[in-house]
Amino acid sequence: MSNGRVDEPAASRALDVWFASMPALFVFFWSTGFIAGKLGLGSSAPFTLLLYRFAIVTTILVAVSVIQRAPWPRREDLLPIAIGGILVHAGYLGATFAALATGVETGVSALVAGLQPILTAVLAAPFLGERTTGRQWAGLVIGLTGTTLVVWNKLGLGLGTPIGMFFAFLSVVCMTTGTLWQKRFGGRMDLRTGSVVQFLASGLVILPLAWWEGFRHTWTPELVISLAWLCLVLSVGTISLLFVLIRRGAASEVASLFFLVPPTTALMAYFLFHETLGPTAFAGMALVVVAVAMVSWKNKPR
Repeated sequence: MSNGRVDEPAASRALDVWFASMPALFVFFWSTGFIAGKLGLGSSAPFTLLLYRFAIVTTILVAVSVIQRAPWPRREDLLPIAIGGILVHAGYLGATFAALATGVETGVSALVAGLQPILTAVLAAPFLGERTTGRQWAGLVIGLTGTTLVVWNKLGLGLGTPIGMFFAFLSVVCMTTGTLWQKRFGGRMDLRTGSVVQFLASGLVILPLAWWEGFRHTWTPELVISLAWLCLVLSVGTISLLFVLIRRGAASEVASLFFLVPPTTALMAYFLFHETLGPTAFAGMALVVVAVAMVSWKNKPR
């Protein structure tokens, strides 16, 4: 600070460092979602857990929006904002939790999720007009190969039930379309009030499913910890990071970050639960890192 004024170059550098760290922070915190979700599913039915999550997050964001006097969406923007939230929250999370609850193995679920960057790249051209280069296509294929290697040792016990696999694929479709929708229609959404609309709409979609489950849950320390992490860290912090990344980058580049989630989750499980990681998994992780670099790298202008 000089003469009572902020050092603008220093502030600009700090902002650049923050934006540069966003992808790594997003991958790390997004990867914790499976562990926190699995912890909560031991004490609650999947849609009931999500309903509590959406209700808590909506309450928090309403309070934040009122205190900070955040601008509320215009009437004509409510439906596009709600659709994006339903796809990303109710669709993706609901299908993921349902897949885990119906017997799909985590390795298989991670492998199916590896299809998302490929699907996003395919749909980004007609939906957003984004062009995927040959190098990026090669990176997407390498990323899927690396993801397969990371979870290969977890694929030996079967794919789970047919309904479980349906939910696993549905989660990929919902997250892909939600990312593209948010990129196209969510650019001017205030992250505080817009998220209130999205979580409220998602809660209304999940409510009948939680009622069908009988709102089955048992209040345990594990459920409280799970909800606290899922609400504050995932739904408030990490989802906001995702939407900022979508605004600042191409959809295919942001989607490629999801290649890093299975390796990161596997490393967490290795340190937390002492799960084994063989040479094949480490080779897959190396391929995933190369793949994300190939998809995200931008040539410097001359």
